[in-house]
Amino acid sequence: MRLIASILALLKKGLWNISLFFLGLPIYSCAQDNIPAIPKTYIANFVDEPLKIDGLGNETSWRNAPYSDVFIDIKGVETPKYKTQVKMLWDNHHIYFFAQLEEPHVWGTLKKRDTIIYHNNDFEIFIDTDNDTHNYYEFEFNALNTLWDLFLTKPYRDGALTINDWDAKGLKSAVYIDGTLNNPNDTDKGWSIEIAIPLNVFKTSYFETIDLSDIFWRINFSRVHWDFQLEEGVYQRKKDAKGKHLPEYNWVWSPQGVIAMHQPETWGYAYFSKENKSFTIPKDEHIKWYLSELHNALKHKTITIEDVSQSRQILNKTITPHYDNHKTGYNIWVESPFSNTTIIINQHGKIMVK
Repeated sequence: MRLIASILALLKKGLWNISLFFLGLPIYSCAQDNIPAIPKTYIANFVDEPLKIDGLGNETSWRNAPYSDVFIDIKGVETPKYKTQVKMLWDNHHIYFFAQLEEPHVWGTLKKRDTIIYHNNDFEIFIDTDNDTHNYYEFEFNALNTLWDLFLTKPYRDGALTINDWDAKGLKSAVYIDGTLNNPNDTDKGWSIEIAIPLNVFKTSYFETIDLSDIFWRINFSRVHWDFQLEEGVYQRKKDAKGKHLPEYNWVWSPQGVIAMHQPETWGYAYFSKENKSFTIPKDEHIKWYLSELHNALKHKTITIEDVSQSRQILNKTITPHYDNHKTGYNIWVESPFSNTTIIINQHGKIMVK
């Protein structure tokens, strides 16, 4: 209880820097440093009609929007027992999300904003707008439509400073339950959630104007699901014989390869199209994945500095990283044969392009 109380005290301050273990967040596996399969892609259509945020997604634009691939287990191997899919739309002022979650028992207990929502079954959105793996956003919702929104300066593995008091001003969301909420006496079909996030939320300066036309953001979606037990008719996370909560299930759109959502280099690519254009992941992204792989491997000491400069074939080109040590850390960099730019990753895992 002291540990929980200490965590809550830090949360109330709004600024906390704490390990994954203490927060109960997924822990990065040191045994696997390789980037998993090619990240998923999604083309988000431009919407030119008003959307009523009601959790139903009945408008023509939603009906015409394709569903994403069905979610898979976070490691990319197992098929979840319940189906989850999402859609995306955008206009000049908002980015929109619609998620459909199969669930025979829809329940939720957390009602206060910015509590640790994944202690209930939830739906989560992760967004890195500039594809540098730093300064990204997380949104979590449960079936009660309770929100936890937060801003992270970098992944937990690299010493994140998490701003819990950050609020997505103007965000609207609504949940529709196909069944009954918190009723263990029947079987539900599931729940859906519709979300509108103002683009101004993602501004990095007062005068910035965000135009999504024909660009991509790194985005991923996660669904945390718990086995449950009933205590006096109330849903609770299931415990083992020793009173410890059973581990959660983590189901995602773009698989991470490890049990860790805070690995932005493996998130998917959402491309914002105004004219139904196609999208191919840029070739330089393959180099960035490789640099992230090297950074993670150095961090977990599965390779040495000497190993960094070994060449690798990427899209039929020989890529040779360079390692520069300096007083405050290191840079690993590559001259891209695809764009004639220099792609750099620093000791904090931040990607830069010069």
